[in-house]
Amino acid sequence: MSNEELFQAAVKAAGMAYSKYSGFSVGAALLTVSGKLFTGCNIENASYSLTNCAERTAIFKAVSEGHTEFAAIAIAGSMTEDYSKPCCPCGACLQVMSEFCGNDMKIVLSDGEYKLSDFLPKRFDEESMK
Repeated sequence: MSNEELFQAAVKAAGMAYSKYSGFSVGAALLTVSGKLFTGCNIENASYSLTNCAERTAIFKAVSEGHTEFAAIAIAGSMTEDYSKPCCPCGACLQVMSEFCGNDMKIVLSDGEYKLSDFLPKRFDEESMK
């Protein structure tokens, strides 16, 4: 799957967002190493701390179906349906990604391709707990 196809899947997922409080819709498209695609959107809640991001929604859907090895994730977010500006993953999503993904995990944004290590150069993982 090309980066553009993955990004367009994220844009489509953003259309499913439940973002009635912020008005900022986010979609994520997660590609497993076996080629299966999982999408997610942000789901807000009046109690803001219970909101879930699109990236974690996609990852949790995949893990709940037995997939824990990921090749790439694309993220698209906007208040106006103009997805040309990059929407970077938040710290919580980066931490969840670090549980399942190596430093070279591909992250696709509207302005290009990155690696997990570009956003999270020092990670807290199982090695940190030893």
